[in-house]
Amino acid sequence: MPNKPFFIKMKKKRKHVQRLQDTTQLFLKASILSVLGSIALALVCWGYMELSGPIIPVLLGFAALAGLNALLLRKHGNLEFSFHLAGIAALVAVVWISLYSGGINSPFIFMLTLLILGAYTIRTGIGHIYLGAVLIAFTLLLVQQQKTILVVDPAIPPSYGGLFSFLVLLFFTLFLGGVFGKDLLSRMHALYRSRETLEQQVAEKEMLLKEVHHRVKNNLQTVSSLLRMQGRSIEDEKTLSQIKSSQNRVVCMAMVHEMLYRREDLSCIEYSTYVQQLGEYLVKSLKGAESNIRLNINIPEIELGIDTAIPLGLLINEAVTNALKYGFEGRDEGEISISLEKEDKHEFLLRIGDNGIGYPESMDYQSSKSLGLKLIHNLSRQLKGSVIRDLSKRGTNYIIRFQEVTQDPFHSIA
Repeated sequence: MPNKPFFIKMKKKRKHVQRLQDTTQLFLKASILSVLGSIALALVCWGYMELSGPIIPVLLGFAALAGLNALLLRKHGNLEFSFHLAGIAALVAVVWISLYSGGINSPFIFMLTLLILGAYTIRTGIGHIYLGAVLIAFTLLLVQQQKTILVVDPAIPPSYGGLFSFLVLLFFTLFLGGVFGKDLLSRMHALYRSRETLEQQVAEKEMLLKEVHHRVKNNLQTVSSLLRMQGRSIEDEKTLSQIKSSQNRVVCMAMVHEMLYRREDLSCIEYSTYVQQLGEYLVKSLKGAESNIRLNINIPEIELGIDTAIPLGLLINEAVTNALKYGFEGRDEGEISISLEKEDKHEFLLRIGDNGIGYPESMDYQSSKSLGLKLIHNLSRQLKGSVIRDLSKRGTNYIIRFQEVTQDPFHSIA
């Protein structure tokens, strides 16, 4: 597999470096706010609430560790190591303070969501790890509240419970807005703009694809008109018949592009409608508008892509054309039957035939001079299928098994 161009690699490297720098700045900002918030909360708890116990030492210890960790990050630049150090310290500190401030009901437990958000900004895998750790912490706090493990006395007096909750939630809100707010808004804006751009690009591509199908259909119709004009100057019936057959094959392909142009879904066409229109066109073209040839079409709601629809349409065109030209020779009435069913996810079964005079069982398509008969077999191979002649019925009838073709490369059907 060839290497990617150098400039693409450099572009990806620059994006990675820029993202690393942005995340590092985000972590440093979070560390500074953590230090200031922890010290401020510790001072209020000590000076106003006059708390004793482990809450104040844990807050001051975490503030010192967070500040030292930020300084080390600026020196060695190892973001992942610094985050793990701060993350483990924050997890222990939050769980420990929550134990002494209400357990699972402690407002301090909200700080764990900040830890998860920070972990996901580093890397998705790290975010998953911390999410699992936080869920374990929640479980332990819930079990502790049932007094089945460590029993602790609350360190927050009931009279200061509301103030403590207010201060914690205030810090949580300021931290969330100050650290993640701008980043989240910019990412949401970028996501919205990306979505707008993608929707515009999809709309432009759909319009372009519709225009391509429309132009292909027009070009094929032009070819058909040229063949028809050429046929007017030909007196030999055999040559004229060949020109007419070629014209019908071109129209057969043009119909697919016309139907794709008119559909919202540009990837496939509703095949029952297509076969009905193709059959009616061929009967009118070869037998005239007043013909008594009946079309018995039994096709459910099956949608096929262009790579299957065109070769299958050409195959049906050849079978119907042969029936109209040779099966009902000298007759102005008869029946052509076409049925299509889906056997499994990719396999289809086509039954197509007429109740005309048929042709000898001994005739081999490989030695036959009939172009239509050869095309039926060659097109079935293009569809990764097989052709079996159904001799149990009157006339000429085929049983064709084939597969849906996707993005089939161009190849000859000769």
